[in-house]
This record gives sequence, C-alpha cells and structure tokens, in this order.
Amino acid sequence: MKLHELSPAPGSVTPAWRKGRGPGSGNGKTGGRGHKGQNARSGGGVRPGFEGGQLPLYRKLPKRGFTNRFSTKYAIVNVSALDKFNDGDTVNMETLLASGIIKKPLGGLKVLGNGEITKKLTVEAAVFSASAKEKIEAAGGKAEVK
Repeated sequence: MKLHELSPAPGSVTPAWRKGRGPGSGNGKTGGRGHKGQNARSGGGVRPGFEGGQLPLYRKLPKRGFTNRFSTKYAIVNVSALDKFNDGDTVNMETLLASGIIKKPLGGLKVLGNGEITKKLTVEAAVFSASAKEKIEAAGGKAEVK
C-alpha cells in the first residue's frame, strides 16, 4: 500500500456544496436562504439567547453565588470504601484508581470520615478530614499527607 493508493471509506466524504452557482447546481440564486428577510442577508440572523426583543431568560434569572476559579477539586473517598483493602496495604491515588473506587484523579485525594474502618492501612492523600484521620489511626493505621 502506498500513499497515493489510499482513499477514504465510501460515503464518509461528501463533496462541498457550492452555494449560488446557478440553477443546475440545485442550490443557485438564493443559495438555500429563501427570499429576503434577516436570515437571507449577509451577517444576518440573531445572536444566541436572543428572543425577538422579549426579555431573555438569562436576564430574567437572578445572579446566584460565586465560583472560585482557582479552587482545588479533590477526588473524594470515604473511610468505609477503604475497608476493602487487605491489612497492611498502602492505599494511595494509584491503588484507588486501579481498584475502581475513584474514576479521575482531579487535583488530589481527599479522605472523609463517613463509615467505619477495621483494617490497619497506610493511607496517602492530599487532605484528610479530622474524623477520617481519627478513624484510620484508631484502627492502627497511618494517615500520611502527600
């Protein structure tokens, strides 16, 4: 196989419409825009969200809250989810991703204290809640901030 022998799959490439190139093209004269009106003009049409002069929805709804663009989003795991690991295991982002407990690493790992833990684990995370740290250490494990 050579480069000049390659061709796209049949039906995957359609030829471009040549607008306004005479009646034989099937798309001549008005070029599929109809007769007159705002949408027939060059640069015509309305901007997104325009409702014909009626007060648009985005102006009717109240402004709410504030989103900090610089906040860190954490992958969150509860202490109860860590109980599926064996005694003496080291639990970190990689092991949690591999086991399918978390789907995306985001900005780091945060361990929360919901549920109970009975295994002695070494947990490596960016942030621990006070109750999570307390429960891990009460079970004989270690909470290491990475």
